[in-house]
Amino acid sequence: MADPSPSGMQSDAYAADHGHSLQHRNVNKERKLSIGAKPSHDDGEVVAADDLLEAMGYKSELVRNRSTLQVAFMSFVLASIPYGLSTTMVYPMIGGGPANIIWGWFGVSLIILCVAASLGEITSVYPTSGGVYYQTWMLSAPSYRKIVSWICGWSFVVGNITITLAVNFGTALFLTACINVFESVPATETEPAVGIFEGSAWQVYLIFLAITIVCNLVSAYGNKWLPWLDTFAIFWTFAGVICIVICVLAIAKEGRNSAKFVFTEFDPSNSGWIPGWSFMVGLLQAAYATSSTGMIISMCEEVQQPATQVPKAMVGTILLNMCAGLFFMIPLMFVMPDQATLAALASGQPVPPIIKSAIGSSGGTIALLIPLLVLGLFCGIGCTTAASRCTWAFARDGAIPGSQWWKTVNVGLDVPLNAMMLSMGVQIILGLIYFGSAAAFNAFSGVGVICLTLSYACPIAVSLLGGRKKIEHGNFYLGTLGLFCNVVALSWSLLAIPLFCMPSAIPVTADLMNYASVVFFAFFVIATAWYYVWGRKNYQGPPTQDDEILQARRSSVVSAEHGKV
Repeated sequence: MADPSPSGMQSDAYAADHGHSLQHRNVNKERKLSIGAKPSHDDGEVVAADDLLEAMGYKSELVRNRSTLQVAFMSFVLASIPYGLSTTMVYPMIGGGPANIIWGWFGVSLIILCVAASLGEITSVYPTSGGVYYQTWMLSAPSYRKIVSWICGWSFVVGNITITLAVNFGTALFLTACINVFESVPATETEPAVGIFEGSAWQVYLIFLAITIVCNLVSAYGNKWLPWLDTFAIFWTFAGVICIVICVLAIAKEGRNSAKFVFTEFDPSNSGWIPGWSFMVGLLQAAYATSSTGMIISMCEEVQQPATQVPKAMVGTILLNMCAGLFFMIPLMFVMPDQATLAALASGQPVPPIIKSAIGSSGGTIALLIPLLVLGLFCGIGCTTAASRCTWAFARDGAIPGSQWWKTVNVGLDVPLNAMMLSMGVQIILGLIYFGSAAAFNAFSGVGVICLTLSYACPIAVSLLGGRKKIEHGNFYLGTLGLFCNVVALSWSLLAIPLFCMPSAIPVTADLMNYASVVFFAFFVIATAWYYVWGRKNYQGPPTQDDEILQARRSSVVSAEHGKV
């Protein structure tokens, strides 16, 4: 007897469409071969992954063209640690200086490792582009799954879009600061140097607009080359960081600080907060750089073995990022000039002046900054790709106004082009906030961290409430260690959400105000209003299947990944 419930009707629709799904899978395979992928034993793994996706109620519409290393490389590019840490270093510089930068990064990395492990456990069971939104639905009790998955989905989409906006806007601001290592008026004892580029609001916005358009063009028209671009970005990053580290330490034009200064110097006087809280507010740098942890989940439907590759990539990348971040920042602290001067920079970008003080040459400084600028573009492209996938996946389940437009996949480009354009449009509109306040970047980065943190917390929380029973059969299940990671991840979420609504310094002025809470509240009101106006009556959530069916399909995936099929 057919199940008359909404989920039952979705399951019937899935069954009726099964033949079309199989046909589409064959077309998908042909498309994969047509773009240059080699036929191999991976075909069995791809078929098994598509079978699991079909069991979760979805057709395979995107090409699975990413290997294990390429998934890890994209995860690394999404974080782009040297770039992400560079564009947001002003926060811990105001908060406390070197100790805030080094130990804040180390501590937050360990916490985010717990977040990655927690999400990895869940993703190994539910690997779909719906990501944390779909996982929240599947792990929640029927009595509250609709509203919780709605909140999680909107938080995930808003977080992806605003963190992409923050990356591109940060690149625009960083480029402005890099240009101004060339000075039209040298610094004096009483006056700072004047750069050659004014960097007015309209100039910064136009740079941001150009960067955003370039990132979307590359993501849309170069999709089949993106895995190779991510691979190139890894080598580019390491080469660039090694050059920066060697040059600043070897030249050190203004001398070197002591190890005691680098690892223990803590001066919160620039923030006005009490020391402990000042340190906590300075953690926004580390939180921003690691906020992309779960964004890679949106790529599950373009990965050959998502149930194992994506969890491993998330966890492994955090460890790699932690080491890369320390390797990059510790040398900069050894050659760092006066902290108060760096904290007060009008550009809000301390890294270019730090490198210039060590190198002593504008030409040499810009040469060392180019790798970071290029990495910023790579990061923007990666975030643009991930944001388009999560927007498309959420629209696929009818949760975004005009879903019929945004859920369409452009078959010629193999990308959800309409969803990508929606994401880009929202970013361009939000970028206009910069004309009203120079603190806009603070709002973009803050709201991105807040929304992504909330979205990551949702599936972890409902899994924990359910006794973690539904993830016990996943091949990334961590047992007691996973339980510990869940508790740490949720504790961090409870702290991070209010923490990153705080201004970096007090007393608060219009320029120092943190507008993240305003932007977050606005999105929350819009999402809630849309739920009560339309969603409560019409939104049915993602298609679902019985857990026994999913477990049988997962078993076939595990067998395929071990070469048994």
